Amino acid sequence: MTRITVVTDAWHPQVNGVVRSIERTNAELIAMGAEVTMVTPDLFRTIPLPSYPEIRVAISTYRRVAREIERGQPSYVHIATEGPLGLKARKWCRRNGMPYTTSYHTRFPEYVAARLPVPESWLYALVRRFHNGGAGCMVATDTLAAELSARGFRNLMRWGRGIDADLFRPRPAEPGMFDHLPRPIFINVGRVAVEKNLEAFLALDLPGSKVVVGDGPQRASLEKRYPQVHFAGIMIGEELARAYASADVFVFPSRTDTFGNVLLEALASGLPVAAYPVMGPLDILGDSDAGILDEDLRAACLGALEIDPAAARELALSFSWRRAAKQFLDNVRLANGETLDEAPLAPATA
Repeated sequence: MTRITVVTDAWHPQVNGVVRSIERTNAELIAMGAEVTMVTPDLFRTIPLPSYPEIRVAISTYRRVAREIERGQPSYVHIATEGPLGLKARKWCRRNGMPYTTSYHTRFPEYVAARLPVPESWLYALVRRFHNGGAGCMVATDTLAAELSARGFRNLMRWGRGIDADLFRPRPAEPGMFDHLPRPIFINVGRVAVEKNLEAFLALDLPGSKVVVGDGPQRASLEKRYPQVHFAGIMIGEELARAYASADVFVFPSRTDTFGNVLLEALASGLPVAAYPVMGPLDILGDSDAGILDEDLRAACLGALEIDPAAARELALSFSWRRAAKQFLDNVRLANGETLDEAPLAPATA
């Protein structure tokens, strides 16, 4: 039996790409016959993260974390985050001579530097040390791999993403969802936080209406500054899928995301994308006809209105969670010195 223990500081009730990626990969790994155990903050006492109170971090001793890891009797350990649990799991692996993999989901140095007067170079040194201690660091895109390699990160491995194309699909606009708002509807989904650069979207002069789905530390201040914007709060599952399908263009103003799972959700819903030509949008959209990438975000938004929704859906269908999970499994096996029975998979976008 292949037993994988995943250690992550990001878990429910958080709603973000890290949590969704781990959940969907776990489901596919289990379907492939693996046994997956989780070490997550809900197993321990937690405290609010300073400046980000809706995210709670685990407070625990090394011994307690070690017991939780050992409970799963893992063949492989994957450490998803650089937080308190990730650091203790790293210590356990090193003490027990077990190779481990990590994954780089978030531009942690930039996010911290945006809130505190700490040089990014110091933060990158800490993060680089954390990830270089493992046998492999998984990244979602080739662009991110190139950037981290230039910063001295080693043993980088590709781990792509997928989409639930049955849940996120084109469907008639949901009555009562946004039908009270003037069209066209430009929507954004994600954390309402400074690193998401939401004001670049909210300040645009656009026809119709702007909708923001999500919550976060900036929501109250942005609602006051932009009373004409509809802040819908957190949505998940069917409600979120209906929200995507009820809009006309998905606007992604972030310049710091390493991937952007919401881009795939929008595309699968038949929603063209307007974004800056940066990491994430560039990797997902490439030279496709599914969106507009432009430093002039307003021009991108207006141009996206002319895109055929079928082109957005077609691009999303090229992403597969099953393929991404197989890529993840190959990575942990290679990191443990195993030889694969077949050639390594190509990036999980085919």
